[in-house]
Amino acid sequence: MADGQPPLQAGATTPGRSGVLFVMTGASGVGKDTIRNAAMPFVEDLEFSVSATTRGQREGEEHGVQYYFLERQKFVEMIDNDLFLEYADFVGEYYGTPLEPVKEALAEGRDMLLELELVGARQVKRRMPEAVMIFIVPPSLTELERRLRGRGTESEEKIQKRLARAREEIRALREFDYLIVNDEVNEAASLFLSIIRAERSRARLLSQKQVESFLREE
Repeated sequence: MADGQPPLQAGATTPGRSGVLFVMTGASGVGKDTIRNAAMPFVEDLEFSVSATTRGQREGEEHGVQYYFLERQKFVEMIDNDLFLEYADFVGEYYGTPLEPVKEALAEGRDMLLELELVGARQVKRRMPEAVMIFIVPPSLTELERRLRGRGTESEEKIQKRLARAREEIRALREFDYLIVNDEVNEAASLFLSIIRAERSRARLLSQKQVESFLREE
């Protein structure tokens, strides 16, 4: 691995094909953000979905960048009108993925990446069975605990809650299409890129016009 960087880039999408929806899920605290941030500079034409939330906007955050910040009444109205691809209530606040931006992107042949908890990932799979589901795991729970303690930001109670949640999440990994073990970040990012590249090459994504282009006789 040259200079500690992922050796494989996931190239641009093929014009005229359908978009691919990638869903990244993993055990709590496993490093999903770290893998995504390491891989994204090497990925062309992959949009990261912006979620909506009812929690308050924090200093430095911008509406439509980190989140779409919505009033609770507006969020509930969107739920009632089936305008979320997935949503969940975490600690009294709603979080969800607006449906229309995802549908629009895929229809236009643009690939999208969602980073979700297990509950949300299951909702997406039920609604869009063609979504590519990627699960991130630590090498072991012992290693996950070491990483959580190494942060020095959480109480013992929170660490134990994260570990208990991780056990339940890992038990669901066979529901997913791909597994990435986050033992070393660059290796995990490289595997993530390989998955994107492989999925973009699937023949079923081609339009009839693209198939016919291979039949040209020149």
